[in-house]
Amino acid sequence: MATFTSKGFLKHDDYMTPKYAWEDIKHLIPEKKIWECFYGDGNSGKFLTEFGFDVIHEPIDFFTEPPEEYDISVSNPPFSKSKEVLTKLKEYNKPFIMILPCSKICSQYFRSIFKDDDIQIIIPKKRINFIKRVDGENIDFSKIGKTCNFDCFYYCWKMNFDKDIVWL
Repeated sequence: MATFTSKGFLKHDDYMTPKYAWEDIKHLIPEKKIWECFYGDGNSGKFLTEFGFDVIHEPIDFFTEPPEEYDISVSNPPFSKSKEVLTKLKEYNKPFIMILPCSKICSQYFRSIFKDDDIQIIIPKKRINFIKRVDGENIDFSKIGKTCNFDCFYYCWKMNFDKDIVWL
């Protein structure tokens, strides 16, 4: 396989999740207290709340300040911190749904972290076109004809879906 890099996405971690990406999986998210653990522009928490979920979404430090009471983490973490995020999520020992590039499953650290666990994957029906945040402003590249150049999965742990791969 050829080496894949995307310098534009490696340089920045400020890519917000469009509403449709959460809407597409809302039927798979349990009716429990959700921690949307990466604040971004604040819209993900608003979207999940609009869908009827009980959401904790505050600009706190994921690595040091988890909320006292929540049942599941649902988020789009900074891709450059994937290893640290996944390690910490496993340490928190709560179910999660995280949007990450599909290539993460092939990394050695992913295999190491989850080698003894059942990971489930939700495969979106189309590529997620993230919204870039630059200097406090959101830029929706899809509206100017630009799209994301890689695919992402929703990585799930302790979700107990009927199947390990869920195609939307």
